[in-house]
Amino acid sequence: MVDRATTLACDPSASETGQLLTQAFEQIRTDLEVRQAFPEAALAEVEQTLADPDLPERDETGVELITIDPPGSMDLDQAMHLERDGEGYRVRYAIADVPAFLVEGGALDAETRLRGQTIYCPDLRVPLHPPALSEEAASLLPDVVRPAYVWDIRLGARGERVGAELYRAMVRSRRRYTYAEVQQLVDDGDAEETLLLLKEVGELRIAREVERGGASLPMPEQEVGVGEQCEYALTLRPLLPAEDWNAQISLLTGMVAARIMLDGGVGILRTMPEPTEGAVARFRREVEALGAPWPEGMPYGEFLRTLDKGDTRHLAIVNAATFLFRGAGYTAFDGDLPPEDEQVQSAIAAPYAHVTAPLRRLVDRFGLAVCEALSAGREVPAWAREALPDLPDVMEETGRRAKAVDRACVTAVEAAVLRDRVGEDFEAVVVDGVDGGRMEVQLVDPPVSDVATGSARLGSAVRARVERADVLEGEVDLRIVGQDRG
Repeated sequence: MVDRATTLACDPSASETGQLLTQAFEQIRTDLEVRQAFPEAALAEVEQTLADPDLPERDETGVELITIDPPGSMDLDQAMHLERDGEGYRVRYAIADVPAFLVEGGALDAETRLRGQTIYCPDLRVPLHPPALSEEAASLLPDVVRPAYVWDIRLGARGERVGAELYRAMVRSRRRYTYAEVQQLVDDGDAEETLLLLKEVGELRIAREVERGGASLPMPEQEVGVGEQCEYALTLRPLLPAEDWNAQISLLTGMVAARIMLDGGVGILRTMPEPTEGAVARFRREVEALGAPWPEGMPYGEFLRTLDKGDTRHLAIVNAATFLFRGAGYTAFDGDLPPEDEQVQSAIAAPYAHVTAPLRRLVDRFGLAVCEALSAGREVPAWAREALPDLPDVMEETGRRAKAVDRACVTAVEAAVLRDRVGEDFEAVVVDGVDGGRMEVQLVDPPVSDVATGSARLGSAVRARVERADVLEGEVDLRIVGQDRG
């Protein structure tokens, strides 16, 4: 994952390596045809809509919402408030109201369908919407009144869904947190009620996920930031529990949205097929070969939760599990429902829809409009209904581009990190085999993942030598020169 540093106290492009990286990032965006500047017609249209937005009449500015986002984020899609509701819970989840500022069928609408989603590079973000909309007028920043789609979800004592509705309202977030701040406050016992309940509800929802047979991949995030010496740096960061709690609220909302769509007979789901029995059997063989305990009868999703997110030696197991999470896509429908086995996102083990990040992902805008109309018992807006058949292809194509940019940028940074260390040996873990007698290895520090020549046991600790590191080509050549005897 690439992420722009929050605040640059210096210019990482000032060094020779930094200049090479800047050139590499620009070339990646050019080669992959990333749309950067917005058309003048789209910008003019935004200026007009910001002057006269379509605001809802309902006022919920008295609800004490908070946001939780990475440091420095300005495109804030979600704000939440949790409270006890008898023996259960009430979750209000406000989502940025993009349609309030966008002319459906207009110039910006057309441009967003070409972009599909925000693309993140180490040196800049290429947003889905102009910053005047995504980082200002529509963003749920603290202490300003904003229009929002508000999910009002009631849960039982075990965190199970009891009821839900969706409506538009004016809201005000009163405070923004980072994940690290939330984790620290909860751990120290100093957190406000919403954060304490986020942990409580999040853990209940995780338990419900285990019951459903859902799975999440405990993959540490490879992040790109700016280091202490004003250089681009790589870190491998295990996810905080607070991030998992927060994700459970988004997953809950997506499951509620999918149910509304299926009951209403119209919508777009985020789907992923179940892994085949053969794929699960192969994964079990690989886990056994690595010596990890996986009790018979324990679903793979539950097993993955037993892995230590901070243990680099588990990287081989996590890497082996990635092929269980393939085939994700979008399924649109209007009238006839998809077959039941094509309604489910298998990692969630339930029908699911993307409806919580409209500032950064195109499909969410349409899902929200569909669900709001169905929740109110109204006809789905024609503009949303008519777009559904094309959205799966749009999201697939733009998703491929975003992933390609992400990987190319990370590879360029990996080469930059190792550029002055050619000939050195590094501790590494073998995480996968590659055709041609090569192995995929993960260096322990710096956290570079690449293919190395040579052979070694899967999961073994090795020494890998840097043979070449080319920033502009985004290539690193590694060679295994030794391994442990364990």
